[in-house]
Amino acid sequence: MTIHQNLIAGEWTGTNVTENINPSDTNEVVGLYASSSAQDVTDAIAAAKAAFPAWSRSGILERHTILKKAGDEILARKDELGALLAREEGKTLPEAIGETIRAAQIFEFFAGEALRLAGEVLPSVRPNIGVEITREPLGVIGVITPWNFPIAIPAWKIAPALCYGNTIVFKPADLVPGCSWAIVDILNRAGLPKGVLNLVMGKGSVVGQAMLDSPVLSGITFTGSVGTGKRVALSSVEHGRKYQLEMGGKNPMVVLDDADLPVAVEAAANSAFFSTGQRCTASSRLIVTEGIHDRFVAALTEKLKTLNVDNAMKSGTHIGPVVDAKQLKTDTDYIEIGRQEGAKLAFGGELVSRDTPGFYLQPTLFTEATNQMRISREEIFGPVASVIRVKDYEEALATANDTPFGLSSGIATTSLKHATHFKRNAEAGMVMVNLPTAGVDFHVPFGGRKGSSFGPREQGKYAAEFFTTVKTAYTLA
Repeated sequence: MTIHQNLIAGEWTGTNVTENINPSDTNEVVGLYASSSAQDVTDAIAAAKAAFPAWSRSGILERHTILKKAGDEILARKDELGALLAREEGKTLPEAIGETIRAAQIFEFFAGEALRLAGEVLPSVRPNIGVEITREPLGVIGVITPWNFPIAIPAWKIAPALCYGNTIVFKPADLVPGCSWAIVDILNRAGLPKGVLNLVMGKGSVVGQAMLDSPVLSGITFTGSVGTGKRVALSSVEHGRKYQLEMGGKNPMVVLDDADLPVAVEAAANSAFFSTGQRCTASSRLIVTEGIHDRFVAALTEKLKTLNVDNAMKSGTHIGPVVDAKQLKTDTDYIEIGRQEGAKLAFGGELVSRDTPGFYLQPTLFTEATNQMRISREEIFGPVASVIRVKDYEEALATANDTPFGLSSGIATTSLKHATHFKRNAEAGMVMVNLPTAGVDFHVPFGGRKGSSFGPREQGKYAAEFFTTVKTAYTLA
């Protein structure tokens, strides 16, 4: 089997490997991927630093052409790359292909942004002086991505970093190196100069830590757990570098008495259980007013009975496996915690067997939960959701906001009054009305508040806020 190596200073290198295992069929090795050392990280950072002066001054057409070429190839290979994604992460094949298309769209968007780089020319308050305000590349960027979106999240960090003239040291999650390797290979063949994009695969305890310890990185963009995000922040403060964090969520979906029941059920099921609940935007708190509570629970339970949990590559699969044994244990531990806390297990919660050995778990629905239970406070990151009964809209809003997180928040209602009020008063970075809390566009900002996010927003034109630094120049006429 071919060894997929690191890319450092334009050269493929690395002989220590790890196996990439298919969570839908643990007998299948998806591929062999390099496992980096701390020295590999040091070499990659040095290569990115050496490449920065030339790349930061490269022409906008060169950047546009490379990003456009990469996006075109990703789109042309969407079925192949989607299958790779489904095999290594466990996302159903249609979802995986959709994520691959989104990655292509992100590269396409930032290819256009490269041609739209702009500044300002302003008059000074002093006579005969002109003022120019421009954006310049930040420097060498550390990119650390999670396992749940193996191609989209690397795309929405790498594409803007390159668009704005930065160089990169990229560490993907060690569970899902395949899609990341493919993106780097595509960009390398698209014409990136040596050292502009460096790939170092491996464990966070080695590769990630070496990145955090480096005084050379100008910035780190990170998506992952709250605990690791705090370590990124502390190390970045120590080294005086810019950092961007996207972390956890405990997203609410409010369902009011006046909601369209089928719309509410579809939004809740999609939010909580699709992608096996392994989305930071997943809605694991379903906050339901008492007038519709019983009908909503009954309808959602019937919906869950129709969802097929199986191999991600199989036609007709709605929910694939959990990503690995460790995450599966986390999910089942929380299910037991929910039982012990007094929540009622209304559906699911059992491991299931299929034709191939994998980490299969039924979608799990608790009722009679409170917002003080651990299953309502802590991010589970699996197909587990709790229904919290409330009296009215005011209590629903207060409950929705009563969380240390603030990424995405949703409401199902036919009331324009309540929808408008909720959009203004939900303490989250993104608000969805009659839509799943998961599912966002690639050309608009992504990010949250409170414990979910820190730093400038990702995606769209707002990405420039992190990947550039502002310069103000004065000229005497």
